[in-house]
Amino acid sequence: MPINRRLNTDADFQEVLDLRIPIRIFEADQLVGSGGVVIRFDDQTIVVQRSVSEVDYHSRDNCEFFALKD
Repeated sequence: MPINRRLNTDADFQEVLDLRIPIRIFEADQLVGSGGVVIRFDDQTIVVQRSVSEVDYHSRDNCEFFALKD
């Protein structure tokens, strides 16, 4: 069963970016993305890529992010 670890800090996001750990994204208590990897982030936005042509931009303030670890 995968373990969900909440991502809060820049260090958390840098770790999942460096190690290409898949993440889950929730917005308003709804799952809006799963299995993508962080390709870029800043203070306001997290950029997640789920496939070659699917890139999503998520607000850091409006969403919750969790790393998926086995």
